[in-house]
Amino acid sequence: MSRDVAEQLKRELSGKTPQEILCWAAAFFVAGECALASSFGAEDQVITDMLEKEQLRIPIFTLDTGRLPQESYDLIEATRKRYGIEIEVLVPERAPLEALLTRYGPNLFYESVELRRECCRIRKVEPLAGKLSTLKGWICGLRREQSVTRTGVELVEWDGSFGLIKINPLADMTDAEVWDYILQHEVPCNVLHAQGYPSIGCAPCTRAVKSGEDIRAGRWWWEMPEHKECGLHREQHKPS
Repeated sequence: MSRDVAEQLKRELSGKTPQEILCWAAAFFVAGECALASSFGAEDQVITDMLEKEQLRIPIFTLDTGRLPQESYDLIEATRKRYGIEIEVLVPERAPLEALLTRYGPNLFYESVELRRECCRIRKVEPLAGKLSTLKGWICGLRREQSVTRTGVELVEWDGSFGLIKINPLADMTDAEVWDYILQHEVPCNVLHAQGYPSIGCAPCTRAVKSGEDIRAGRWWWEMPEHKECGLHREQHKPS
C-alpha cells in the first residue's frame, strides 16, 4: 500500500455511503488485514452496528488506557453482548508507564502539553502502533465536523504516521445524522453522552461541555483547540 493507492481509492469511493465503504473494505483487504479501532464513542458504535448489519467480518479492537470512566467499560461489555462479538483489548506496556508515573506523578497531563502527549503516547499511541504494524488498513470514526483539527478528514486517506490506509466512513456525516442512526437502530451508547459528554476519553481528561461549545471542548479542556489530539490521528514519526 502507498499514498498513491490511497489517493486513487479516495477518488473511486467519493460519494459512497458509509455502508458501501465498509463493504468495499471487507472485500478489498484480506481477512485480518483491516480492523475497526473503536473508542466506543457514538461514531464507532454506529460503525460497529453497520458492520454487524452488513455481516462484515472485520475485527474490532480498542485501547484500554487504564483510566477510562466506568461507563466506558460498561459499554464495552454491553456491546460484546448485544452483537455477540469478541473485542480485542490493547493495554500499555507496564515498564514505561510505571517510570512515567513515578517521575511525574499520576496527574502529569495537567502540567504541560508535552507531558500530556507523553502520557497519551505511552497509554494510547504505542499500543496502537504495535497493532497497526500488523494491518494494512484501519477504520476510524473520524468526522470533519468534530473539531478544528479534523476538518481535512477524508473518506479514505494515507496515514503517514503509521504507514497504512485509514478509512473514515463517517467523514461526511453530521452530528445529527449520527444520532439519528443511533436512535433509529437502538445502538448501545455511553450513558455519559446524555450527561453532556459528546466526546469521551480518559476520565481525568474529559468533562461535560457547555451549551454552544465545540463537541470536543470537553477533551483536554485546559489546552488550546489546535493541541487537542492525542497522537492517534495526526501526522507524526512512527514510534520506534
